[in-house]
Amino acid sequence: MNQFKKDFYKKISFQKDISNNKNILSNKIYNQNILVIGGAGTIGSSYVKQILKYKPSKITVVDINENGLTELTRDLRSSSLLDYNPEYITYPVNLLSDTFDKIFNSESWQVVANFSAHKHVRSEKDKISVEALIKNNVYGAIKLLNLCQLNPPKNFFSVSTDKAANPVNIMGASKSLMEKLILSKKNNFRVSTARFANVAFSNGSLLDGFIYRLNKKQPLSCPSDIKRFFVTPEQSGQICLLATFLGETGNIFFPKLDFHKDQIYFKEIALDFLIENDFEPVLVQSEKEAKEFNFDKNPTKYPIYFFKTDTSGEKTYEEFYTEEEDYEINTYDSLGFINTPDIKISFEDVEADFENVFYNHNSDKSDIVTIIKKYVPDFMHIETGKHLDQKM
Repeated sequence: MNQFKKDFYKKISFQKDISNNKNILSNKIYNQNILVIGGAGTIGSSYVKQILKYKPSKITVVDINENGLTELTRDLRSSSLLDYNPEYITYPVNLLSDTFDKIFNSESWQVVANFSAHKHVRSEKDKISVEALIKNNVYGAIKLLNLCQLNPPKNFFSVSTDKAANPVNIMGASKSLMEKLILSKKNNFRVSTARFANVAFSNGSLLDGFIYRLNKKQPLSCPSDIKRFFVTPEQSGQICLLATFLGETGNIFFPKLDFHKDQIYFKEIALDFLIENDFEPVLVQSEKEAKEFNFDKNPTKYPIYFFKTDTSGEKTYEEFYTEEEDYEINTYDSLGFINTPDIKISFEDVEADFENVFYNHNSDKSDIVTIIKKYVPDFMHIETGKHLDQKM
């Protein structure tokens, strides 16, 4: 059970670009000191594995998820990636803490890669949830960039999202603002970022949730009208590896997936998932009907509820760039990138604007949206008054 043999997400391969640029990657990673923040998650841990193939002298992984760091270490120690005996250490520490400052300032880093993020659209429920999101995605970037300004690495990378292109949700808009903050430093030290697809079966993803539902004999549920690009967990690390070291400072990378051919509806994945786990899908008309399904009487069947999207911040499709952006798709086999203009933005003004809203007891989520639009003018927020935590 819980298998998904169909490689529905393998629409692209990054191996040719990795092979073509192996000397560049080796020269920029071998014997270097690497700091990875948010390295216990799906993308961050995949990145760590990719980096270790080129034998840095030391790799430090920071994440607030202590259990995740423990599993990452067990995974690495059970493979051959650490057999060459580099310095390897993990810290269960929050990026925004004073303790992190001590870690960062304790030595010089040649590579700083940040994967710490609120990544879910469902994070925009109310003022408090949005404040937490902004402090992680925006304040975290500001703090890291300020630290790097004092002790610049050779390469700074921070992961973004496809939802930063023409953003309609607060998470995507926060990442668009994060991009601007990063790009404002592109002439001070080398910076880059990457927008990319959903990572299939990544921690906390809808597809990951399918596995949990089957284990607990609970119905599946997903939107009927949403389609997404997908890459594998391994590919997510490969994208970020290439984006860290290739191209020019200020490039925003993205996978070369076709808008019309390569997006897949969640409902198609859900049906295939059940079939490949030897179940006959049973389409039900409500959450109530789904939860009342009798598994004991129907051991070979499985309930699934499809609903039309009606929650805040949901775009029914994905895109990696806008027509206004200067994008290039011919340089690499599997990656495109955006050439970005010089950007000036005051970190102090950004934090002050948000702080005024956060500590105003009469403000609400809409006031935070207004602040974001000040810095991300193309943010067209979709607000319906509903959020994903209200659904199965």
